[in-house]
Amino acid sequence: MIVGRKNAGKASPFLLILISVGCFFATYNFLTMVGHSRSGDGPRKLLGSGDQGGAVAFGSGSDPSKRFHVALTATDALYSQWQSRIMYYWYKQMRVRPGSDMGGFTRILHSGKPDGLMDEIPTLVVDPLPEGADRGLHCPQ
Repeated sequence: MIVGRKNAGKASPFLLILISVGCFFATYNFLTMVGHSRSGDGPRKLLGSGDQGGAVAFGSGSDPSKRFHVALTATDALYSQWQSRIMYYWYKQMRVRPGSDMGGFTRILHSGKPDGLMDEIPTLVVDPLPEGADRGLHCPQ
């Protein structure tokens, strides 16, 4: 006599939901990537570049070195360093593109001491906030 499990051949609802969500994100990202690479317009056409009748003209008459400055807050944690490297890489990629409005980049390191990325990424070291100082803003009424 063969004894089988009661739920043999059935997938758990959690697993089915997880697979469905994963497939949704994969499909969405793929379609977005294909659509974006075909259009070649980028964000300027979506926001209006001035030559298409849009109301917003990017970079018209402003100093290229002062248009947009990226300020990134970071800690000395390994994950934060990884994120900083990725963000700085993409900042440099975008800055060299024709018509880019990217100015400077500053990583604000709030650990109070320098770290290994000081020579790689422009960094300003500041003292950490006192415990509880970042819990929100209280407005008197």
